[in-house]
Amino acid sequence: MHQFRKLAPRKRHVGSSPASSAMIKFFKKTKKTPENLKEILEHLRRLEESNKKVARDLENFKKHSKKTLQKVGMVRFNPFKEMGGEQSFVVALLDADNNGFVISSLYGQESSRVYAKPIANGGSSYSLSKEEEEAVTKAMGNNYERSN
Repeated sequence: MHQFRKLAPRKRHVGSSPASSAMIKFFKKTKKTPENLKEILEHLRRLEESNKKVARDLENFKKHSKKTLQKVGMVRFNPFKEMGGEQSFVVALLDADNNGFVISSLYGQESSRVYAKPIANGGSSYSLSKEEEEAVTKAMGNNYERSN
């Protein structure tokens, strides 16, 4: 029979783990505090440059995000009387200027069909079904608050 030695429990000091020393380093100040007027002015100049860069980046982001798909409207329906379960649907995907497209999927017993139509300024050059118009209206209603 083997004899097992009982190991003494390791003592752990608070703050001695590698993770805690990394946390301390993370929160530790690495830059010295400005001590005279010249250093304070230089520090403020760097902050102002940084602030201007952030403002430019934010404006650039706003401009580009207007063109992303950000509004969604969906309608489920039954296109045929003999079918149940509302397995057909229309999805409208629009950007901030109400440009985008609708995708319609018509499910039938014999076949399924999928259609796509472009949307410009909330309307289409193609005729829209009642359900497609409803999906576009719902999407245009999903306008999220945006500060100017």
